[in-house]
Formats: sequence, structure tokens, C-alpha cells
Amino acid sequence: MMSIQETIAQARKIVIKIGSNTLAKADGTINYPFMQDLARQCDALIAQNKQIVLVSSGAQVAGVSTIDRWVRKKDIHYRQALCAIGQVELMDKWRRAFGEFGYHIGQLLLTKEDFADPHRTLNMRNTLFTLVDEGVVPVINENDSVSFDEISIGDNDNLSALAAILWNADLLILFSDIDGVYTDNPKSNPDARLVEAVDDIAQLRSSIHVGGANSFGTGGMSTKLQAAEKTTEYGIPMILANGSTEHILEQLASGTAKGTLFMANWE
Repeated sequence: MMSIQETIAQARKIVIKIGSNTLAKADGTINYPFMQDLARQCDALIAQNKQIVLVSSGAQVAGVSTIDRWVRKKDIHYRQALCAIGQVELMDKWRRAFGEFGYHIGQLLLTKEDFADPHRTLNMRNTLFTLVDEGVVPVINENDSVSFDEISIGDNDNLSALAAILWNADLLILFSDIDGVYTDNPKSNPDARLVEAVDDIAQLRSSIHVGGANSFGTGGMSTKLQAAEKTTEYGIPMILANGSTEHILEQLASGTAKGTLFMANWE
């Protein structure tokens, strides 16, 4: 059974998903220092001949940072408008963060329809390969400003899994606000234990308590398990770890931080 450290060492094509709670400060505004540090850590991986694709939540968080007078409005039109404003700010901050290390970024805004249409899927795949081959870091998000129930993927955990499969990635890393999968919610149950390796997701589901979504994100543990089911079925392992841990990508790569490793079906 491989460790997280070994899994990262062997992976060349890595998709990294950043959740909204990871990108948000305590006051709900965007955490730019985190973005700068993640860009630095990605640069270190790229220097090891690895390729990186980001799936970044946070358009609504960035929108609130920019125009906070809409923060309490729950109407879907205001939420989509916040995402339209925030997506510009989010990409500008990723552009600045990666620009400090000499990288350009490329934005891809996707919906469920894009993955269902074979022509769009081919174009998405070609764009991803071209960007990465030319040293550009793709940053993917759901097109929240136009998505509605019929065409919405609904969360970036599943979006990142679909992107990893599309790109034939070697590894998906999900950064959330929890260290990994626990037997119960560690914030309310001190006896909850971290599950460090999973080779049977169906069995895991029957042995843990799956809670709901958090305050900023649209997902929760359920969507993370769905993402793991998707990727591992295609032979792509997935790591779930706490994005708020300092230098978390480096720590995972060095074996000094813990998380949950979902092993590919044929490992």
C-alpha cells in the first residue's frame, strides 16, 4: 500500500482543487497570502517536472470581498451576479500569485453540459493539454454566473474529478477545511478518528458519519466521496487534506502532514 508521499512522488499530472473555505479568511474575504504560498508550492512541484491543473472555488467569496453590500442577499440572481464579479477578482489574484513565479494562467469556466457534449469535451481536453504543454497553469471553475440546476455540476469536488479524468491525471488532491475523512465530525466528537487510507469507498460510507455542506462551500464530505468514487474508478488516486495547514502541499509531499488517500481501484 503506497503512502501519500509516495503517491505524490510518482504522480506527474496533478489536479489540485481548492475549496471556498480554504480560500476564505475568517471574515469571509479572499485569502491572498494563501494563494501566493500555494503558487510557490506549485512552482516547486513544476520544477520536479510535474504538471499542475487547478480547480478553484471562491468566485462568490471574491465577490463578497469586492462588493460586500450583497453578502446577505440569498436571491439566486444576486448570488450569480456576485460570482460574475468575483470570478474576475479571483482570476486576477491567481494571475498575480502565479505571475510572481513567472507563470501565466488560463481560465476555463465549465458546466455539466460541457462534459456531456463530445465536441465540447474534445475541445476542453485539447485546451488543457495545450495550456499545460506550454507552461501555463489552467485554473478551472464552474460557470456559476450562468449555471442553473439542469446544467450545474453543483460542486467543485465533482468538477475536479471530471477534470482529472478528462486530463488523464495521475492524482487528484482536494484541499478542504478538514484533515481528511474521519469516522465522525472531529469538531463535535473528540473520539473521531482520521481514516488515512481507503481502498473500499462503499465500506467506508457504511462506517462513517457523512455531514452536510459548510458555510461557504457547496459540497461536504458526501461530494468528496463522490469525487473519489469517480477518480478511483479510472485508476486515479485522490488525496483529501486540510488546505489551511501551513505549506500543506509541501508537507504532504515530504510525508510530514496527514490526510486521507483514496487508492485507485487496481492498486
